[in-house]
Amino acid sequence: MESGLDYYSARALLEWQIEMGATEAIGDAPVDRYALPDTTPKPKKAEAASVAPAKPKQVDPVAVAQAAAQGAGSLDQLRIVMEAFDHCELKRGARQLVFADGTPGAKVMIIGEAPGRDEDREGKPFVGRAGQLLDRMLAAIDLDRRENVYITNVLPWRPPQNRDPKPEEIGMMKPFLERHVALAKPEVLVVMGNISCQAVLGKRGITRLRGNWDQAMDLPVIPMFHPAFLLRQPQMKRQAWADLLDLKARLGGGA
Repeated sequence: MESGLDYYSARALLEWQIEMGATEAIGDAPVDRYALPDTTPKPKKAEAASVAPAKPKQVDPVAVAQAAAQGAGSLDQLRIVMEAFDHCELKRGARQLVFADGTPGAKVMIIGEAPGRDEDREGKPFVGRAGQLLDRMLAAIDLDRRENVYITNVLPWRPPQNRDPKPEEIGMMKPFLERHVALAKPEVLVVMGNISCQAVLGKRGITRLRGNWDQAMDLPVIPMFHPAFLLRQPQMKRQAWADLLDLKARLGGGA
């Protein structure tokens, strides 16, 4: 079919289209490319599965702690696995692990709350003013951490600005505490402060709980005021003295 254009007119139109930026010849009729079938090759199911991004595996820190704690056959091994435990954010802000102090195998095991500034610096629980008061309290009933008392904390790392430990931090570290008690083999547990009561007994309200014997971890447990609390509230030392006498009676008059 003839278009009615001579050679020179057709060439001039073509050159004009090229100058306007046309780079590809098309048909006479318009084409709706959105209506055309999709001819892009689709990957097979196996190929699609191979290129799908893998979902990050969720880590259960409590399960990791339980496995690590149960794998420790001695107090020295427990300390090593606790130092290697990287799922507690408190570790990143603390100077060092505060593991324990005193005499392993003693009848009395004291569980405090968490390290403070002095404990973080020295790597031992209950040092500084609170530790000195604790030593005087123990001496009043013929106990001594160097001879017949073993001491640890619920948390081995200092919380920022000495804030209270969070429930998830307590839950994360509790398997280590339970293993610690099992390996130390005390006859009596003394839990000092609300945090210790929460971790060991699942209860809070130290003013109500103190002096009342309970049971946890297959051991008799007596809650007491924390020495740091007694430094702030010296009028409560009378109750603390009564609790110490109760502990002494439970031990049969001595350690």
